[in-house]
Amino acid sequence: MTVSRNLANPAFDGKPMKIESVHGVEFTYPTRRSSDSAGHSHPGPEGLGKLALLTITTDEGHCGYAFAPPEVIRPHVLDAFVRKVLIGQNPFQREHLWQALEHWQRGSAGQLTDRALAAVDQALWDLAGRALGQPVYRLIGGYRDKVQAYGSTMCGDELKGGLSTPEEYGAFAETLVARGYKAIKLHTWMPPVRFAPDTGMDIKACAAVREAVGPHIPLMLDGYHNYSRTDALTIGRALEKLNFTWFEEMMNEQSMASYAWLAGQLDIPIVGPESLSGKHHSRADWVAAGACDILRAGVPGVGGISPTLKVAHLAESFGMNCEVHGNGAANLAVCAAIKNCRWYERGLLHPFLDYDEVPTYLNSLADPMDANGDVHLSQLPGLGEDINFDYIEAHACARY
Repeated sequence: MTVSRNLANPAFDGKPMKIESVHGVEFTYPTRRSSDSAGHSHPGPEGLGKLALLTITTDEGHCGYAFAPPEVIRPHVLDAFVRKVLIGQNPFQREHLWQALEHWQRGSAGQLTDRALAAVDQALWDLAGRALGQPVYRLIGGYRDKVQAYGSTMCGDELKGGLSTPEEYGAFAETLVARGYKAIKLHTWMPPVRFAPDTGMDIKACAAVREAVGPHIPLMLDGYHNYSRTDALTIGRALEKLNFTWFEEMMNEQSMASYAWLAGQLDIPIVGPESLSGKHHSRADWVAAGACDILRAGVPGVGGISPTLKVAHLAESFGMNCEVHGNGAANLAVCAAIKNCRWYERGLLHPFLDYDEVPTYLNSLADPMDANGDVHLSQLPGLGEDINFDYIEAHACARY
């Protein structure tokens, strides 16, 4: 029996396609975001940022793409690990490829990070969607076509008219509600802000926002990452009085016991872990230890779309929600694919920045939000990013 080529559905061809090349291109783009000494984003003067685009290409000409920081997918990472695992392999065998890459992490001396795994996994999913003519969110679950967003603020600062006082947080919250957001998450002040951390200031900011938006808007707090147990308990009890929806990353997440202790003291749901390494394995330990009430995972932080789905389904098995950490096309796809996620995190937001301004390396926003606070999923094949390839080509500064 002769099997003919099915170009419309290459996943079911008699002869599997193979990955032919893996390339990265680093490019510059204008931005008004700057990072402080602790790595937190704030508004700043316009300058040039750098980003990299990872491209995986098959022998049939299908491509998948993922954006990542240049240091995450630098030449050494692609040469020493990614190309060795991917070249010549079937791009539809994502789990096999992810597991093979993950195996290299132990001996990589920390060079092959979870964020590098995530970039490869995203590009493979994007390739599958583009080759099959389907949005990725439908391939991985397709639970809904739109997701309610919460407005996620930047960390506090010392910029007058920005987020430098509790009153400014309250005023900005009113602006976010007027824009359509039906929920808001605060990031409060963290070093190097001169007075941070300060439990009293955090509580005042939360109270100012609650007063500004009224009793019916769900509010959350993402606190300073290294508060002590007792300080975290003080803030948590204040949030309960303010009827906040959850409390997130207020202590160092490497101490799971501290989170289990806090969860046992408070009625407000504890969300986590956000930035802890360990992929789905560490999240399972948190569930078993009772260290959180809502699980947390984001595509870049846990190594890709594939392990993020594992976390979500783990949470579902225990009757828990899994709130996806961070914005972007890949995180949005996961939010739309699963049932046990209430919101999409849209931001980071600040009075001095326009989040709805399209980045120069895209032709349209990956997460457009309507006046009712809903983010509608792109129906483009793949992850839904409408990439401006001409811009990237014109502003490329390195290729590898």
